[in-house]
Amino acid sequence: MTLTLSDIQAAHDRIKPYIIETPVLRLYNLEEILGCEVYVKLENMQRTKAFKLRGVMNTLLQLTDEELNRGVVTSSSGNHGHAVAYAANMLGIKATVAVPNTAPPFKLQKIKDYGAEIIPTTVEERFKLQDSLVKEHGYTLIPPFNDYRIMAGQGTVGLEILNQLPDVDRIFVPASGGGLVAGIAAAVKESSKNVIVHGVEPGNLPKFATSLKNNKITQVENKGTIADGLVSIVPGEKNFPLVQKYVDSFYTVSDEAMKKGQKFLLMEAKILAEISSSIAVGGILNGEIDVNPEDKVCFVITGGNLGFDQLEYIKDTEI
Repeated sequence: MTLTLSDIQAAHDRIKPYIIETPVLRLYNLEEILGCEVYVKLENMQRTKAFKLRGVMNTLLQLTDEELNRGVVTSSSGNHGHAVAYAANMLGIKATVAVPNTAPPFKLQKIKDYGAEIIPTTVEERFKLQDSLVKEHGYTLIPPFNDYRIMAGQGTVGLEILNQLPDVDRIFVPASGGGLVAGIAAAVKESSKNVIVHGVEPGNLPKFATSLKNNKITQVENKGTIADGLVSIVPGEKNFPLVQKYVDSFYTVSDEAMKKGQKFLLMEAKILAEISSSIAVGGILNGEIDVNPEDKVCFVITGGNLGFDQLEYIKDTEI
């Protein structure tokens, strides 16, 4: 089994009643500084304030009643868990979320607000914990990224970008385990060979850059990152082959650049975005990513779940 364009198109039809087709906006006032035509796909305006609901709904809507009634479990640093909790609450089923210690309190509270059970863990142990909960309680697993149904749901972002901005040249996608970047890249490349898709990940956790260089899935050392939504230390087994096939290149970006990107989006574009969403913009600002003036560039703004405390660290950041 793999991921096809028809899977992504079917996912879009399936989840349409449950999601928002988020806007693509051109941000003229950022173009002189970034050096390209700037467009943003605003998934921070999605229900649950992040793209994750797409993959979660596509997965849950394909489960049997028996699978749903057993309850669902996942591992998440925040947004995926939030989406699972939201969807489970809507469907009237039990949800359990293994949450690594990198998750910010604001996101933890969102998961709690929808009635999910939270079990603390670490980045290194989170997937072992979720698997043990499946075995112990019989829960149905809703993986955060390593699943074709999840990727198909996330790929609907790519379909919408192509519909809203058919002449886009380059799309920058933040990457953790690879569900979003694999899904978007598959949707885009199977629809238009001319569009370039870039993955972007923290320089401290270069799991895709390293794995692509080694031509095999490689776990990297957990050096930590300020980007709480991009904490995976190894690509998903199902995600990596699709990234190899469809993604044109991967960039690694420093934490300092991400801070600049977040502050720039807030102060100049008036967009409140998570620091994970700001990675590509920050990379360009900090000279870590190159673009051309004639490029129509779309940045996927993956989420906007953050508290005021998470803006403190950008207060003294220069842009």
